[in-house]
Order: sequence, then C-alpha cells, then structure tokens
Amino acid sequence: MGGKYRITGNRYPRMRKPRRRGRLVFLAAASVAVLGVIGWGTWQLIDVFTGGSKASAASSDCSTKASPTASPSPANAARALPKPGQITVNVLNATPRSGLAKQTADELKKRGFRIGQVGNASEAFDKKVKGAGLLLGPASSLNTSLPVLATQLAGAESRTDTRKGTDVDLIIGTGFKALTRPAAADEALTALTAPQPEATTPKSGC
Repeated sequence: MGGKYRITGNRYPRMRKPRRRGRLVFLAAASVAVLGVIGWGTWQLIDVFTGGSKASAASSDCSTKASPTASPSPANAARALPKPGQITVNVLNATPRSGLAKQTADELKKRGFRIGQVGNASEAFDKKVKGAGLLLGPASSLNTSLPVLATQLAGAESRTDTRKGTDVDLIIGTGFKALTRPAAADEALTALTAPQPEATTPKSGC
C-alpha cells in the first residue's frame, strides 16, 4: 500500500480481539465466593463436632445468671399471733335459740380463750347473721386475734369496725350448729402459726 497508509518493515501488525476485563472481574469474584462458602462450611463442621462457641457462651451465661442463696425472709418465719389466753371474746347470740351464747362461751373458755360479755346480740345483728357466725373486732385484730378465733368456728365471716380496745365479738348466726371439733381447731391453729414454705425458683435449662 502506498501513500498515507504505507506499511514499512518486514512485520505485519497482528490483529487480536481486545481482552474482556469484565470476565476477569467476574471470575475473581466467583473465586472469592467459592472460598468463602468452603470456609463457612468448614467452620460449621468444627462447631458441630466441638460444641463451638455457642456451648461456651451458654456455659458462661449460666454462670453469670446463677442466683445467690436467698437469705431467710420474714415472710417465711412463723407468724407471731396471740395465744387464745391473750384474746378476750364477747359471745353474743343473734339467733332465737336461748342459752346458746353461754354454752359457746363455756366451750371457748375450756379451749383457753378469755371470755368477756355473754348475752344477746344488738339489734343491728339480731336474727340478721345468716351463716354460722360473725367475728367482729378492731382493725388491728384482722390479722391477729380474728384469725385465731376463726379456727374455732369454721365458715364464720370476719369483719372489723371502729371500736377501741382489743376485745373481739363472736356473734352466733342462725346457721350455727357447733364450734369446730377441738382436734380440728388445734390442727388449724398449728397450721396458722407454722412457718410458710419458701417458694422455689424453677431450674433453668443450664
């Protein structure tokens, strides 16, 4: 060829296709991904056969969450309740049956209670107590004297009023038949003053 495009020398230029850099980048990325998958699979196998870091973490977590030994709580101690001899009971009859207040008062006296007034109930309660009886006392007796007296008459209702002093009333209702049998009453009183069982903490999966 002559003129402007004359070829000189004894070599001819070689015509090659340009390299595709995109293919090289793809191959490199694929290689990295394959190596990553192989490495992850190897790590999982090691974790399965050795227990891995999860077991260590669980063990550490259990050790850090171990609760200390609980100190004795006042709620678990025996309840400090008054003894029958420290409780003065007024026995009042709210039924049409005569002599019932005296009979009940005599039986309570045999069981160690101090007896105060014995007679008929006031108009506010006369023939208006439908159950076995009503135990009535000051607010301070709600968790002291009244629970002790309640062991002697199953099914009796307990209430408080605004009275002064520590005396409590046993108002006999129309549903009254007899006081609780002495053996059962003593058993109920023992259970009332016994220490409360301590709540147990559920075991964890550790």
